[in-house]
Amino acid sequence: MDLRKLKTLIDLVSESNISELEITEADGKVRIVKADPHAMVAAPQMTYAPAPVGAAPQAAAAPAPVAEAAAPVEAGHTVKSPMVGTFYGAASPGAKAFVTVGSAIKEGEPICIIEAMKIMNEIEADKSGTVTKILCENGQAVEFGQPLFIIE
Repeated sequence: MDLRKLKTLIDLVSESNISELEITEADGKVRIVKADPHAMVAAPQMTYAPAPVGAAPQAAAAPAPVAEAAAPVEAGHTVKSPMVGTFYGAASPGAKAFVTVGSAIKEGEPICIIEAMKIMNEIEADKSGTVTKILCENGQAVEFGQPLFIIE
């Protein structure tokens, strides 16, 4: 792969919302992984404004309590998204869903589609069992590692 083509691919990945791209051609294989923008969180900026002359000192306000962002732990096996994209529960609009709550599935069976860069990627079950919960809506944007299904 020539250097200009490689630079173009790097620019496309950096400007898009995908986090990883892998291309295999006859003359080699290229994998481009974008750094996680959430990996480094900047500290909040503090500014100082002097009190007006003659103003009485005020007690500092207590910081607001931070709500827990942790999701409740679901019983069973969680199928997670292997990529960033758009979740679809059926092969096409109006088609029957791959799985519904209560569906018995086998490992390797398609359970949904994630569209990424105009490519429809069939996601297969990584465990056999019964679908107890579907955690995404049709057409919803999903992130890498986001829970999609609970299987028991």
